[in-house]
Amino acid sequence: MSEADESAFQRGAGTNPSPLSQPAPPSKPVVAFNRKELDTILRLYGRMVADGEWRDYAMDLLKEKAVFSVFRRTSEMPLYRIEKDPKLARRQGAYSVVGAGGMILKRGHDLAQVLRVLEKKKHLRVVDA
Repeated sequence: MSEADESAFQRGAGTNPSPLSQPAPPSKPVVAFNRKELDTILRLYGRMVADGEWRDYAMDLLKEKAVFSVFRRTSEMPLYRIEKDPKLARRQGAYSVVGAGGMILKRGHDLAQVLRVLEKKKHLRVVDA
């Protein structure tokens, strides 16, 4: 290296910072369902698919909340939305079930209890023998 090269290197002219060496900006946290919550939701979903009530689902993981949408047909609006909103955890409960029209059917702190609103009622009938 010559003296000119050394002086340019010392002034920073020879250094070219690569974009890989700069730290990446922190990613924004995303709200998601944990494994236990997904297990509870998918058990209900499996029973309803077996009964022929539901056919498709979609999951949206957003900054503010996580949404599990249930469809009768893929091309339609969702029948129900199961939402997890951590901001409401201390007040009304983080979990809610929202109907097709946007009406909240049930809200609470326990996911299993909230999902009971979607369970099919067992109707007993008297049958003449």
